[in-house]
Amino acid sequence: MQSLKELYKIGRGPSSSHTIGPERAAKLMLERYPQADMFEVTLYGSLALTGKGHNTDTVLANTFRPVRCSVAFDAKTPCPVHPNTMDIRALKDGKELAKTRFYSVGGGTIKIEGEPDANTGIDDNVYPMSTYDDISAYCSKKNIRLWEYVKECEGDDIFYYLEDIWEHMKQSIHEGLTTSGVLPGCLGTERRAQHLYNQRHIDESAQTKENRLVCSYAFAVSEQNASGGIIVTAPTCGSCGVVPSVLYYMQQSRGFSDEQVVRALATGGIIGNIIKTNASISGAECGCQAEIGSACSMAAAALGELFEMGLGQIEYAAEVAMEHHLGLTCDPIAGLVQIPCIERNAVAAMRAINALSLANFLADSRKISFDLIVKTMYNTGRDLLNSYRETSSGGLAKYYPVNKLHFS
Repeated sequence: MQSLKELYKIGRGPSSSHTIGPERAAKLMLERYPQADMFEVTLYGSLALTGKGHNTDTVLANTFRPVRCSVAFDAKTPCPVHPNTMDIRALKDGKELAKTRFYSVGGGTIKIEGEPDANTGIDDNVYPMSTYDDISAYCSKKNIRLWEYVKECEGDDIFYYLEDIWEHMKQSIHEGLTTSGVLPGCLGTERRAQHLYNQRHIDESAQTKENRLVCSYAFAVSEQNASGGIIVTAPTCGSCGVVPSVLYYMQQSRGFSDEQVVRALATGGIIGNIIKTNASISGAECGCQAEIGSACSMAAAALGELFEMGLGQIEYAAEVAMEHHLGLTCDPIAGLVQIPCIERNAVAAMRAINALSLANFLADSRKISFDLIVKTMYNTGRDLLNSYRETSSGGLAKYYPVNKLHFS
């Protein structure tokens, strides 16, 4: 498996596969062909269908600037390898220097057709094991926790990196809570994080307060993402609010230290890596279950580490979190990462806390392994109709009357 640095990435929203991935591809082409005076980009599949709403063309133009760039949207050509496919042509004086095909496979990670992954600077061999069963057995034998396995594979430097990740997560919460107004795009979606945070119920119970605060943090990060702000992929932009919201709430309410939170991020990262390696974190490939479901599993496992649960309990929490997102479709209205995406982050954050509670009581009686649920999620996602995999052609995106609105 890859380094956690390839899972947790600091970047600009609203979509890791539609903005961060294409941006990385563009930067790579600029490095390879600095003499080019023109780049032509063709987007296929989900990139073509929701690229406008996700600002893919704007990100590409800004990345290539001052070199000229044209972007074409081809929604008809099949994408047999991955639904997030793009071609970039480098030209000089009208003559082609090169044409490279990229796949934006989720979380901002890119792959290049016909080239080993080493050319993208990604090492697939940081972690020698890639299933929870194997990793858990190894940790049990050595009597170490999952975060210690991360340390063993990546060294101390990964924790300095995760400290920076945590600071950016907290910053996105703070910025989201102190910003009001309307999100960009045709939907006129109002920011609601600040309202959730400030509007205490007249007879607010402890449980209601927990729900309100956790949801306000999730809304804050997700609204920052939807506005094109800086967030952390966890594991994607569209699901970036789940992990930071539950960890920040627990730190604020229970007094966990930054060091404990960073260890929790490492544990959650192992869960995300297992999903990314053996299934997918791409909404375009496997629906929203691959994004929100994965984020919920990561958050549940991270919470398990905060509360020093055992390996079996952490597995149960992560499994429950994913199992009850199976079949979740990706149907962003107007191709914008707003409805239903923002609310889903809040709902998944609360579900992660619920999964933690169940794991505390029921882990000994579990029947389904985490590895099995990951396999099930992947096959479920592949069985989803194309209209439910980030194409904005099914579900809410189909029935909401976008034709009455105008993009701004």
